[in-house]
Amino acid sequence: MTFGFASSAATSLSASPVSAGSVNNLSRILEPAEWAAAGIPLLRSPREVVSGLHARHGPTPTTAVVAVLDHEERLTASASFTRRTTVAADGWEFRNALLAHLRRVLPHDLRRRTPVRTAVLLYCREGDERWTEEDGAWMWGLRDACTLHGLRCGAYITLTRGGWQVLGDGRGGRRPNSLSRPSSLADTSAEDDSAPVRTGGGAAEALRRSAAR
Repeated sequence: MTFGFASSAATSLSASPVSAGSVNNLSRILEPAEWAAAGIPLLRSPREVVSGLHARHGPTPTTAVVAVLDHEERLTASASFTRRTTVAADGWEFRNALLAHLRRVLPHDLRRRTPVRTAVLLYCREGDERWTEEDGAWMWGLRDACTLHGLRCGAYITLTRGGWQVLGDGRGGRRPNSLSRPSSLADTSAEDDSAPVRTGGGAAEALRRSAAR
């Protein structure tokens, strides 16, 4: 599998002094090869998941949407929040933010021997679909937050002007994208298959699943 790499401050590290903080930040980043080797479970219908989260949360650049899916890939809970761009991309900071939002919408599964629910992360950002150090920090944060909440670590998905992309998977699409207007859930779902959902606001509602497979 081939990954693209966007230019970043990492290319200039050898030309300038590296602070202890910078070294720590880089240690809390997952490279694409590490992510691909981690055995992240594939989504059966990534377009359905992305479309549903986009319709529900309407993310704009710097918005992260963390969602928990059950064993049948039905949405159990989700929450969205905006990343503070004044803070450097750090997996530890991202882990803490993800964990805080997971705790608000879903009890932990730490008592289970094996995780039965999977957390996925959709991050809307500028740029293209190529991996960046910011993506690596989100990957590290998602993996660690899942461990601390008793969840299986699932897909990391970027949403940009060009569309959506499941990193490490190779699957993606042009719509929705970061410029798309959120569609109604009825437009992205079937009438006869629903599951209770808790969102970041704590409201219970049904997320209907798409009939297209």
